[in-house]
Amino acid sequence: MWRDLSSIGRDVGSGGYRRYAWTGADSDCRAWFKAQADTRGLTYELDRNGNQWAWLGDRAAGDAVVTGSHLDSVPDGGAFDGPLGVVSSFAALDELRAREAHFTRPLAIVNFGDEEGARFGLACVGSRLTAGQLTVEAAHRLRDGDGVSLPQAMEAAGHDPYGIGPDPERLARIGAFVELHVEQGRALDLTGDPVGIASAIWPHGRWRFDFRGEANHAGTTRLVDRRDPMLSYAETVLAARREAELAGAVATFGKISVEPNGVNAIPSLVRGWLDSRAADQATLDTVVTGIEKAAREYADRHGIDLDVVRESFTPVIEFEDALRDELGTILGARTERPLPVLGTGAGHDAGILSGSIPTAMLFVRNPTGVSHSPAEHATEDDCLAGVTALADVLEGLACR
Repeated sequence: MWRDLSSIGRDVGSGGYRRYAWTGADSDCRAWFKAQADTRGLTYELDRNGNQWAWLGDRAAGDAVVTGSHLDSVPDGGAFDGPLGVVSSFAALDELRAREAHFTRPLAIVNFGDEEGARFGLACVGSRLTAGQLTVEAAHRLRDGDGVSLPQAMEAAGHDPYGIGPDPERLARIGAFVELHVEQGRALDLTGDPVGIASAIWPHGRWRFDFRGEANHAGTTRLVDRRDPMLSYAETVLAARREAELAGAVATFGKISVEPNGVNAIPSLVRGWLDSRAADQATLDTVVTGIEKAAREYADRHGIDLDVVRESFTPVIEFEDALRDELGTILGARTERPLPVLGTGAGHDAGILSGSIPTAMLFVRNPTGVSHSPAEHATEDDCLAGVTALADVLEGLACR
């Protein structure tokens, strides 16, 4: 399975993946998922929001155990973020069949659409729509960098954009959702454990900073006469690092847009996107407030106008204690010591669904600690340990 997926959407220059929502690479990933479902005799289903499902048992019976993740990527992302969870889900089902496990609850494997938000700027679109956390109107307003709207992209890919929306009936069928994911950090590498259990997802959000100055000639305009928004932006980037360090949080300006974007032109507009995350809400508020305060001071100093817009936000998500503890009990029976329980600064579909159904997550060790990059990695032994752990969990939940 890993080999079959490895070439889809891979850029030969960077070695990273460009599997963006409703593109050719996304379509190829979807075809792969359907083929895996068909090969195993599972009932395949594409829901109204573009999420794919592979069912074992009666879909309408209720109290189903669901596992899976996503197949899309960030720009030049790694191979493991998302696909490891989907591949491991099919492999775990294969393992359970090899054990001749008797299922007493329906089981489903899911590929959620547009988890990364790389094309339209909003993460977890498929699960947000399903859970009613994204309105149809807001979804239809989403546009990519080329001005293509989400409805246009969905139509071009052969999906009806006017059928999207909340899907409470589907969620009512699900008794538990367990997502396996490669760890996006080094906590497990530091403890020496191949697999861990998630405790919570840090609160996090995205803010757009628009610095507006005055375009002018780079060679003839005196420094004292300039209203250069790039200066204020650069100083704000440094302020973000400083505020994050002081608070023990993270803050990143990872995307920038410049107008008119000429080498010999002073910009008229610098637009930067801030991503910030912290272990608790109060800390996150302190960091973002400090960054915005510094940005406004720098903008005033250079005669720059500044607008700050919060584009998305997710509060702290605590995974359900009962389900998390049940995973610990199931997996603890096979180990000499309890599995580590750790928080994460990364958002996931499991976090979105946690407001509607019981959810939990398993992490597989990433020895590099690198994610959203071609350097993202997990060893084969650790991946197999993840499959075994997921199979044990699914057996404990669905085969009582």
